Amino acid sequence: QVQLVESGGGLVQAGGSLRLSCAASGSTFSRNAVAWYRQAPGKQREFVAGIDSGGNTNYANSVKGRFTISRDNVKNTVYLQMISLKPEDTAVYYCNRWRLPIPDDYWGQGTQVTVSS
Repeated sequence: QVQLVESGGGLVQAGGSLRLSCAASGSTFSRNAVAWYRQAPGKQREFVAGIDSGGNTNYANSVKGRFTISRDNVKNTVYLQMISLKPEDTAVYYCNRWRLPIPDDYWGQGTQVTVSS
């Protein structure tokens, strides 16, 4: 199976931008549907954006128009370009397969995104 490692998080001011990366290993990356999820303190993990093997995308309503998911199959990497960040976007961001369910032990470390007011 594909292994995914998140990076690119950081501390930004409201209105700023970040680009997250999800580096994948495996021989069938291009055939996988990948999604970004996030979990804020005290809240459940939620879906943010997904992209399938055909390049079709879907976004949570809260990030539509601000976040863009893309993939580079040559680099085995999925990206999440985030603009106009809000404090409400503060969370640990994870990448994983889009297909559900995802077992608890299939989640990685994630990358922290903190948006200050």
